[in-house]
Amino acid sequence: MARKSFPILKQLIQQSTNRCFTSSASPRAVTLIPGDGVGPLVTDSVEQVMQAMKAPVYFERYEVRGDMKCIPEEVIDSIKKNKVCLKGGLKTPVGGGVSSLNVQMRKELDLYASIVHCFTLPGLPTRHEDVDIVVIRENTEGEYAGLEHEVVPGVVESLKVITKYCSERIAKFAFEYADVNKRKKVTAVHKANIMKLADGLFLESCREIAAKYPEIQYEEIIVDNCCMQLVSRPEQFDVMVTPNLYGNLIANTAAGIAGGTGLMPGGNVGADQAVFEQGASAGNVGNEKILKLKKANPVALLLSSAMMLRHLEFPSFADRLETAVRHVIEEGKFRTKDVGGDSTTQEVVDAIIAALD
Repeated sequence: MARKSFPILKQLIQQSTNRCFTSSASPRAVTLIPGDGVGPLVTDSVEQVMQAMKAPVYFERYEVRGDMKCIPEEVIDSIKKNKVCLKGGLKTPVGGGVSSLNVQMRKELDLYASIVHCFTLPGLPTRHEDVDIVVIRENTEGEYAGLEHEVVPGVVESLKVITKYCSERIAKFAFEYADVNKRKKVTAVHKANIMKLADGLFLESCREIAAKYPEIQYEEIIVDNCCMQLVSRPEQFDVMVTPNLYGNLIANTAAGIAGGTGLMPGGNVGADQAVFEQGASAGNVGNEKILKLKKANPVALLLSSAMMLRHLEFPSFADRLETAVRHVIEEGKFRTKDVGGDSTTQEVVDAIIAALD
């Protein structure tokens, strides 16, 4: 059986072949959802940097709040038209029967693959060095299927859905990502020792796909052991492929190990659309103190926007942005509190803009 092609992967990692930072390409429309809490603050940071770079993109802004019952139809239509969206965090109310708009969007657009890149940045002290982990998470089923009901008063049944189709699809994506990016290993994370049918099906699918990529090392690890290994020896991991819930936990843990959730880029991609956002949130979307002090870290969303620029086939602009961000982090003069500094969001943005030249 022939391997499935994933053109979007080549776009996401495309590197520029020269250092020319101008473009004759027509500007591309991008749907912008500022989001809740610190979301508008960090999305404004991206807009400032894009303007300073004269990047060939323009934003169509839509106000969406996490407490809405559903994503407005005009927002979905905009993303389908533009194919690309940049999104701040949307806060999901805890309890109360309000469904997550983040999950709704992924299902509506079939954004089946979450990509979170967790890596250490030069100049930033961390407990572990040379962390470089990509967490690829199935995005549409598992515990996030949202199939819950009260059987009798005081007894709730919540269904975990795992299908062969979605498991094979995310496994293929992970191995193709590893292949295109010249990565050496894919690790499947599971709990098949207990959930023998559900996680067993996921694991079976990963094994079948792994057999088609003999040049890539394949390993399996039970999720609880994975958490222990991740915090003790993260350097052993390369690309990780996971079901939905495990991937959320693993990505946030890996982000914390590599320097913090405020630094890690991410995206949710499907066959037709892509939504770029901070890779790991760890509940900081609604941090009122950070918002009041205007000290949210803009780096994660800026690096996510660099992923977006590659997807839009503007790799030289992505290179320029990433180089400026790395320079500011390594220099260490302007950092927000979460990474050991006391700078405001705007001070970090101004420093990155100054480093663009």
